[in-house]
Amino acid sequence: MRKHDADVIIAGAGMAGTTLALALASGGVRPLLVDPQPFDAQLAPTFDGRSSAIAYSSFRQWRAIGAGEALAPHAQRIEQILVTDGKAPGAASGKPSPFFLRFDSGEIADRSEGEPLGYLIENRQIRAALSMVAIEKGIEVIAPAGAKGLEVDASGARVTLADGRVLSAPLAVSAEGRNSALRKAAGIGDIGWGYGQSGVVATVKMQHPHEGVAHEYFLPSGPFAILPLTDNRASLVWTESTARGEALRHASPEAFHAHLMRRFGDFLGQVEMAGPVFVYPLSLSLAERLTAPRLALIGDAAHGVHPIAGQGLNLGLKDAAALAEVVVEAIRNGEDIGAEATLERYARWRRFDNVTNALAFDGFVRLFSNDNPLLRAARGIGMAAVNRIAPARRFFMHEAGGGVGDLPKLLRGTAL
Repeated sequence: MRKHDADVIIAGAGMAGTTLALALASGGVRPLLVDPQPFDAQLAPTFDGRSSAIAYSSFRQWRAIGAGEALAPHAQRIEQILVTDGKAPGAASGKPSPFFLRFDSGEIADRSEGEPLGYLIENRQIRAALSMVAIEKGIEVIAPAGAKGLEVDASGARVTLADGRVLSAPLAVSAEGRNSALRKAAGIGDIGWGYGQSGVVATVKMQHPHEGVAHEYFLPSGPFAILPLTDNRASLVWTESTARGEALRHASPEAFHAHLMRRFGDFLGQVEMAGPVFVYPLSLSLAERLTAPRLALIGDAAHGVHPIAGQGLNLGLKDAAALAEVVVEAIRNGEDIGAEATLERYARWRRFDNVTNALAFDGFVRLFSNDNPLLRAARGIGMAAVNRIAPARRFFMHEAGGGVGDLPKLLRGTAL
């Protein structure tokens, strides 16, 4: 039998792919990461403006695989989330809406073991910390060398790299993002649509302490979120129509700041820009299948969702936890980790959660990104009802924290 280059080849050394590599290694599996970007670039202090809301269950996984200590200094606890249904022209203008939601981590402290509602971490810090831990743990990385092709047979998967090298393993995983080369090579299609919206992302420094409170205003053009970061900064995720997003991208710093303050208000004092402005188009993408012969999809290769609920990365980290557990258990039971029966266990575990979440987020976009009077009334009444019903509030907090459902071991903080 041919000697393989690794137990699992992971195409894509981003946040989901590197998390999977660390999770597999923690269970005694030999992963190999390949990525089109130099791996050193993951360690560079580059800045793309984006931050991620990390569920407390996702952070438990990082602790369980040895990355929690490296990430902790960059993680801002989210202690409260305030959700308001705002009106034009901005979140801070006009009279306060009578319809709002308030989530407080203290309400679920007894079940979450004192965890916050989640954590806010800059993506650049996540990438750097995970990459540093991967290097420390001796995980093999081939980069820059992106995956280009895939062939499979009874003995394993053969991944062809852009430089012509061919690597083999019993299982290949695509963590390459929405334009996954391995997904296309396996003949897995995807469905999806654009929203005609762009996410305008910026980081600001505030005068008054944010105290770990996240604010989300639902405006007719889309949500406007103020998400707390370390050092009394905040990540702004400002959803606008594509045309307005492009106008904001090209606006002068003075014009952008003026538009920003109309939405931000003055409740946190003076607000200063702490970095450039970035604009990202928003769309939905769902792979038709999560697996193919000797191939599994995780992260954005499987599902790219709207950031309205801040759960995109968490879905990918759930994929990594579930796949790692399935693979480790299969190896311990003497099974072929690339066999159809093994991969179906992973697909069955993650399929329903991924699809229902993606469709729920799509529904939220359509419900909240408009100014229809009837819809405004319906969503306002719904928000007010949830805010008054403590069990409903606690359920939504546990759901957002990833503490609901059939959780993989790593998301419960248990080692493989």
